[in-house]
Order: sequence, then structure tokens, then C-alpha cells
Amino acid sequence: MTRDWKDICLQVWLYLSVISVVGAALFVMGHIVVRGWGAISLEFIVASPQGRPLGREGGILPAITGSLALGLISMSVASLLGLATALYLHLYCTSRTLHSFIRLVVQCIAGIPSIVLGLFGYTFFVVSMGMGHSLLAGSLTLAIMIFPIVAINTEKTLAEVQPEQSLASFALGVSKSYTFLFIVWPERRNDIISGILVGTVYAMGATAPIMLTAAVLSASSPKSVFQPIMALPYHLYILAAERISVENAYGTALVLLAMLFFGYGIVFLLFRRRRED
Repeated sequence: MTRDWKDICLQVWLYLSVISVVGAALFVMGHIVVRGWGAISLEFIVASPQGRPLGREGGILPAITGSLALGLISMSVASLLGLATALYLHLYCTSRTLHSFIRLVVQCIAGIPSIVLGLFGYTFFVVSMGMGHSLLAGSLTLAIMIFPIVAINTEKTLAEVQPEQSLASFALGVSKSYTFLFIVWPERRNDIISGILVGTVYAMGATAPIMLTAAVLSASSPKSVFQPIMALPYHLYILAAERISVENAYGTALVLLAMLFFGYGIVFLLFRRRRED
């Protein structure tokens, strides 16, 4: 009887927790949709910020293209580093001490606050490397931020592969690179790509790293990686913090939210396809 009572309490606690989290998320998203829908128009999407102060009128096209450019470049760099790290740990690293040390370093990077990474990016990329406030400096800083997400997710995904498959391949004299490209990758491709997309979406929504490395108040759509850019998170911060236009701030938040949910939607479809397979 006591065990049944504990089970009931546990189930009630779990259900209440799920309802609370889902309810809070729906409330926040609903509030943003209701407040921001009035600002959404074709002009708002395709025009540049205008008015005095800047952002009171016009649109957010340079901020949209800037965020997309940041996400694309940071995804490319973080994917190369994260995949290389995960593959080394899974296929090539034979020392347990080195394996543990590398994992510790990756986890420590994951725990660094984003504003600290922004300060590092400013000191190293902007000042020391001479990149200035630019798309490249901001993208490299974001790549460092999402690198642990890609590396940890990829390593866990590779660990789920049946060891018999790799061992059988090695027993036949097949190289490790061939084993990954033609045996492991086709089976775990969706999981690896979904982890990369999650990191990319996270990077596109980050504000602190790009405040010190890439984002400015006003800029055109990016034409060079060495130019400063506008970005949706920073533009939203300026509109809200300076009280320039609450309506446009909610509209910017709604567009950013839609872009993030589009990325998460692709991740959901990849997971769903994996289950169907």
C-alpha cells in the first residue's frame, strides 16, 4: 500500500511538472505571438531599420541575413571541430587518460558563460588577430560556444553504434575512415546532423558573444566576413533596452522565434525519420 502511494505521488509530481513547463512555454510563446503579430508585414521583413532613433521604423532584413550568416559559418567551423574530436575519441584514441582529459576539456568549454566567451572572442579575434568587429570574429566565437554540443552529441551517437559492425569491418582489413563513411555515417547520419542543427539554432539565438565581436546598431546585409553585421538577438536587445519601439521589439522576437522553431522542426523531422527507418 505504501509503495502504491509513492507511485501515485511520483506520477502526480511528474504530470504537474510537465504541465507547468508546457504551460509556461505556451504562455511565453503565445504572448510573443499576440504582441508581435501586429508588427509583422512584408515591409518589416524586407526593409532596413529606419527612423530616429534607428529601429523605430523600417524593417529587420539586415538583422535576419546577419543571423543566418552567423549560424552558417559557426555551424561549418563547429561541425569540423566537433566531428573531428568525436571521431578521434571513438575510433583512434587508445589512451583512457587522454580520452578522459579531452572529454573534461570539452565539458569545461560547455560550462563557460557566453559573456566570457564573448570577452575571449573580443580579446583574441577582434584585437589580437586584428579582425575587428566582423562577421568572421563573431562566427568563430559562436563556433567555440557550440563546439561542445556537436562533439558530445556526436560522440554519444557513435557510441550507440553496434560494436560488432565496426569490429567486423576491422577484421576484414577495412580502414577506420572507410568504416565511418560507409558503415557508421549512413546509420547515424540523422542523429549527427540533428545535433549540429541544435547547436546552430543555439548560436543564432545567442546575444552576449556577438555584442563584443560582431554585432552593431546599423549595418547592411553582410557582403564580406570582415564587415560588422546586424543580428536579430542584438537588435532585439537594443530595441527593448533603449525603449525604441516595443512593438518592433516583439515583432523581432517573433521572427527570431520562428527561425529557431524552423530549425528545431528540421531536427524533429530527422528524429522522426530515424524512428521510421
